[in-house]
Amino acid sequence: MELSDYLRILRKYWVLILALALTGLAASALYSLSRTPEYSSSAKVFVSTQATDSLSELSQGNTYSQQRVKTYVNLVSTPIVLQPVIAALELNMTAGQLAGQVSATSTADTTIIEITASNADPVLAAELANTTAESLTGVVAKIESSEDGASSPVKLTRVQEANVPTQPGSPNVPLNLIMGTLLGVALGVAFAVLRTTLDTRIRNERDVESVTDIPLMGGIAFDPKAKQRPLIVQADPKSPRAESFRSLRTNLQFLDVSDQPRSYVITSSIQSEGKSTTAANLAIALADAGHRVIIIDADMRRPKLASYFDLEGAVGLSDVLIRRATLEDTMQPWGRGALTVLPAGTVPPNPSELLGSSVMQKLITGLEKQFDYVLIDAPPLLPVTDGALLARHTGGALVVVAAGRTHKNQLKGALESLVHVNASVAGLVMTMVPTKGPDAYGYARYGYGAGYGYTEDVKA
Repeated sequence: MELSDYLRILRKYWVLILALALTGLAASALYSLSRTPEYSSSAKVFVSTQATDSLSELSQGNTYSQQRVKTYVNLVSTPIVLQPVIAALELNMTAGQLAGQVSATSTADTTIIEITASNADPVLAAELANTTAESLTGVVAKIESSEDGASSPVKLTRVQEANVPTQPGSPNVPLNLIMGTLLGVALGVAFAVLRTTLDTRIRNERDVESVTDIPLMGGIAFDPKAKQRPLIVQADPKSPRAESFRSLRTNLQFLDVSDQPRSYVITSSIQSEGKSTTAANLAIALADAGHRVIIIDADMRRPKLASYFDLEGAVGLSDVLIRRATLEDTMQPWGRGALTVLPAGTVPPNPSELLGSSVMQKLITGLEKQFDYVLIDAPPLLPVTDGALLARHTGGALVVVAAGRTHKNQLKGALESLVHVNASVAGLVMTMVPTKGPDAYGYARYGYGAGYGYTEDVKA
């Protein structure tokens, strides 16, 4: 993914990332408040060997001291050192429990041991560090002494006493809050990137481009009330969604600048992608621009255009194809006369055979001579073959893609079904596109308001 993709993900999931950051901040705050404050204090012990005037012996002694320091660091947590501390301070704990409060470290290439003690009582923390340093000094002097009574060649000297701390060493509240917030942000970003990577649904133009090189002719703005007002171009001509259909109309007009009639099948990959409302509103937009338009409901399995246009749909295309009715008797004008609707008619048992017949081909050819645009609302491509059969006899197919609903493999399969029957694809139309946010399409991103420059009359 490119940088722009990550920026788009951040814009899209910023609420989730912020929520997880605040969750991390709250969790770290609760953790810090639930912890008992502990104070830490340190004493330092210097390890040396017996003094000598020889440089070589002095060097050897220093090397010997550094080697012994590692042993003495491990010796601090043993009972031989800690038992005298327990006795001296009259502690009610075992050497193992005290070892959890006392630690020793040494810096490389030095002969200094730092003994650190932690406790909820700051005074006791300092006493533990000092007493442990004193106990270590005595233990080393005892165990390093030879059996003949000679003194130890190694000497430990306490060079820094532990002071009573004034501030607790843990919990480190500022650090915990910062780390909790950063962890929440990291989890939010990781979740957003992972979800975007695994999500195969088409949400924007880039997703379409990753599937096919077929041009995207337009994006139809999302309208939560689309089911209540399917003919938005007629119901609310100044809305963003109505403007989307007028933009689609303009792009469609530039597909072919010749004077020949143009016919298009409007279909989709799966159902409920908005193909029927797209066909209906595009037909109204073309008619508003002065074109003679006929829209045919060829979705004989789930016809909708008759109810959308509030027309009688009992007799229509299927009746014409079986010669039970004439074309003139079934075509119904709508609005001011520039738009004609041919309903689906009686639902037949064999829609594919009727739509793929020579009668249907002749019907389309005849209508192309009568109208400037012939729009055919066809069934989805993946469930049935009706749309692909019709597309062979027209100028091309307009494939509707629903943002956030259609998966990439579904669009790919739909386009392949058209290729298999040698049908051309005029373009893609993305529906249900948000007008705001990183996945917004078209004019809405360029700052034009709803109804910008709108001058057409509403044709009911």
